[in-house]
Amino acid sequence: MAGYDGNGNSNAVRGGGGGSNQEEVQIEIAGSSKPAVSLAHEAPQQSAPVKHWQWWLMVVLNMFFLVAGQTSATLLGRFYYNEGGNSKWLSTFVQTAGFPVLFIAQFLFRPKSPSTQATTSGPEASITKITLIYIALGLIIAADDLMYSYGLLYLPVSTYSLICASQLAFNAVLSYFLNAQKFTPLIFNSVLLLTFSASLLGVDEDSPSSSDISQGNHVLGFVLTLGASATYSLILSLMQVTFEKVIKRETFSVVLNMQIYTAVVATLASLVGLFASGEWKTLEGEMHMFSPGKVSYVMTVLWTAISWQIASVGVVGLIFVVSSLFSNVISTLALPIIPVFAVIFFHDKMDGIKIIAMLIAIWGFISYGYQLYVDDKKSRKTSSSVEENS
Repeated sequence: MAGYDGNGNSNAVRGGGGGSNQEEVQIEIAGSSKPAVSLAHEAPQQSAPVKHWQWWLMVVLNMFFLVAGQTSATLLGRFYYNEGGNSKWLSTFVQTAGFPVLFIAQFLFRPKSPSTQATTSGPEASITKITLIYIALGLIIAADDLMYSYGLLYLPVSTYSLICASQLAFNAVLSYFLNAQKFTPLIFNSVLLLTFSASLLGVDEDSPSSSDISQGNHVLGFVLTLGASATYSLILSLMQVTFEKVIKRETFSVVLNMQIYTAVVATLASLVGLFASGEWKTLEGEMHMFSPGKVSYVMTVLWTAISWQIASVGVVGLIFVVSSLFSNVISTLALPIIPVFAVIFFHDKMDGIKIIAMLIAIWGFISYGYQLYVDDKKSRKTSSSVEENS
């Protein structure tokens, strides 16, 4: 959502190449040792296999959307607070309010004919059960976004971003307990490094960069951002359980529906919070007091919402052409980039502790990413063996 960005759901369609319409595609579940199988009918049908360079172009383009959207949204959120904005619920609202952008992706990648719908391995879950799951996850996402909003308010954006990087460690731990993910030495190393990186920032007494932020609020911001990172990882694991145990299929449209409908619930919940808290009464005065002016206030809020959804499009795109694991890693890997821009635009203090924390976090990402590479290589080798034997 700050990462929710939106968002990175924990389900993935593997495979970037083309194939015949009857070809089966392995759908890899993030953190799971048990791949599911579904027909490739939900993917956009193509008359010819996708060329290698076209696949890489899609990967690079979606990586750009994810990194640029997430970075822009975080910096705009900090700009909103710096220039006089103070509504935590409005900041929460804009993180999911741009969800209609995802309908564009849904239109572009829709199945070409009703007959090309994916088959399921068992009876479909009832609409009531899926609706209740969407509502529950949407409410958790709204709470998660609210914690992120408080964290961004009370912390320098550089510190905030580096703490958010701990979500990868939380994801590994929660996946171990909820999704039976194997804890390899590389993943264990990544968890330790990312935990140590966040701990360094937690004990850094010089982190508050503004005299307006008390030490107490700084600690609160640290705790809430850490809690938001853990909650985000919990959301990913719960989504994975939903796909494995309830929906029992993972296709592009199902992934997209999960993102859209949970975003609808989260947006409505944050809207209720905005009115119930009374913060809506302060928005007009906040707009008048916004240092760069009213037009700048509206554009800041608008582009923050758009930026989060650009990041969401990148997330969905990477899930579609590569895998959700890759999408999650790129989302988290983008976080150490933000402190660099924070130093340039907001003059955040980049002291020795932050630099060490950033380097340790990057080391943790590389360790986690290499494990994904090893798993992917092993998976491809297994698939090749199966094809040769058949």
